[in-house]
Amino acid sequence: MTVVQQLWGRVADRLRAAGRAGAHPAIAALDIGTEYAKALVLSVERDPGGRLSGLVLGTGRQRQGLAHMQSGTVSDIDAVVENSRAAMDEARAMAGRRPTAAVIGIAGELVKGATSTLVSRRDAPRQPLDEDELQRIVARAQKSALDEAEERIRWESGMDRLDVRLVHAAIVEMKIDGYPVSNPIGFTGAQVELHLFNAFAPMVHLGALQSVANALDLELLGVIAEPYAVATCLDPGELGDAGAVFIDIGGGTTDVALVRGGGIAGTKMLALGGRAFTKGVAERLGISFADAEARKLAVETDEDPDVAEALLEDARIWRDGVELMIGDLAAGELLPARILLCGGGADLPQVRSVLAEDGWWSALPFARRPSVRPMAPDEVLGLRDATGRLGTRQDVTPMALAHQALILDAGASAVDRAMRGVVREMAL
Repeated sequence: MTVVQQLWGRVADRLRAAGRAGAHPAIAALDIGTEYAKALVLSVERDPGGRLSGLVLGTGRQRQGLAHMQSGTVSDIDAVVENSRAAMDEARAMAGRRPTAAVIGIAGELVKGATSTLVSRRDAPRQPLDEDELQRIVARAQKSALDEAEERIRWESGMDRLDVRLVHAAIVEMKIDGYPVSNPIGFTGAQVELHLFNAFAPMVHLGALQSVANALDLELLGVIAEPYAVATCLDPGELGDAGAVFIDIGGGTTDVALVRGGGIAGTKMLALGGRAFTKGVAERLGISFADAEARKLAVETDEDPDVAEALLEDARIWRDGVELMIGDLAAGELLPARILLCGGGADLPQVRSVLAEDGWWSALPFARRPSVRPMAPDEVLGLRDATGRLGTRQDVTPMALAHQALILDAGASAVDRAMRGVVREMAL
């Protein structure tokens, strides 16, 4: 039995003990952002065909203090616990259900996500591949990726000794002797090719999120890299093989993810978000942060040329950073001509304006000018909103995390079990 199966068993036991023997399990998704802690409570259901779906029954949010989070990471655990508790209590009260398990999103400059390729020659090519061999192959690939991530995070942080752990992983593509397979178990062949997406983060960040889950008495089903969640929450049929560039503009960071060829190629994070825009307005106009935030949020409806000019100037600086991240993710290959936006910063007209300008995109390997459009929460696959309160760009990320909770089902495939087994070992 997998760890996920054990956790789902505990969830069902607790619900039965509370007198809800016939109810579907209720789980939570927690997006601990720089600006807000956002919580969703959803009921997980299975249709007659065996497919999972989720019904969002409750939602809550609580604003974070200026010193509680820095660039997407927890800087005051006690304060973040209280903010998360307030958001979760609001969601629980609305849902009329008490979840016992949760997925939590992770973001920040030092969270690294990338897709790597491993080609492994098998010692016994005529022997059918089994789960143990698959897990050994995956472990070897991820050990190499971990060494690379540790080196990069240490270089960027300037710290020689930094404990880096694997957050989660997913197989993007598999081939045996050049033949694409969705489940390699039982196949024979001499060569296994794996394309793996791995997300790594410093242990101190993971420990802070585990502390939040413990304080809220929630089983931690998984810690999910938020750009990965956003990049994989849409119907694959809509994206097609061309894919898209996803940009999630939060309060403290901007997350960029590239999806092409039906899989996620990588993620990047930039320590510039909504708060940076607010600070820019405050400094240029000589006003308080609170006043600058109010005037920033009102700029779309109020004629305020001073604020609009300050935001436009900062938006171009922000775009320069995003351009560098997209260029790194492209690695010289053709980019999909579609950019999808989410997060609170996606509502700023200056952000959309600078992305619509000529020049910047022509320096990148786009075949043509990319189309730019914001995402909506109701586009997230497999979820329905029963609250009527999830309608903003800020709600896409917690909905995407809830979608990841649906994937952590008890009917995991052999591939999922191999991946989760390696994640558990490397997270210890």
